[in-house]
Amino acid sequence: MSHEVSELPTTWQAVQRGLFGRCPHCGKGRMFRAYLKVADTCPACGEELHHHRADDFPAYVVIVIVGHIVVPLVLMVETHLAPPYWVHMALWPTSVVVLSLALLQPVKGAIVGLQWALGMHGFDQVKRDRMALIAGASAAVSRIRPPK
Repeated sequence: MSHEVSELPTTWQAVQRGLFGRCPHCGKGRMFRAYLKVADTCPACGEELHHHRADDFPAYVVIVIVGHIVVPLVLMVETHLAPPYWVHMALWPTSVVVLSLALLQPVKGAIVGLQWALGMHGFDQVKRDRMALIAGASAAVSRIRPPK
């Protein structure tokens, strides 16, 4: 696996790449091998992703997001339109399921990207390697251009 200094992403870039289901390192390889199964390694750059420990946190985040979307909508529809109960029973459970399923993979990807960028859990050695690479590159640049 080759890590060039110009390729090292910021924390926000790693989270954003994960949000779109891409490798937090290169942004090219697919992070997921199945709906919620993170690939062991990136198929594009070979970055190891099996260290992640997202566990239940993505589900908790999705619950908060969906709740903040659906609850105000339910209240607004009820107060302005006052539809019959069968409309509520058809609309809101379906909305919750669809939103939850749509958000779960992007949220999990973002959390894995954040863990990768911050060096959490098994990603700590990977982060130390990145920092050593950056320090080595900075030292090489300062040898080429001495300070004024």
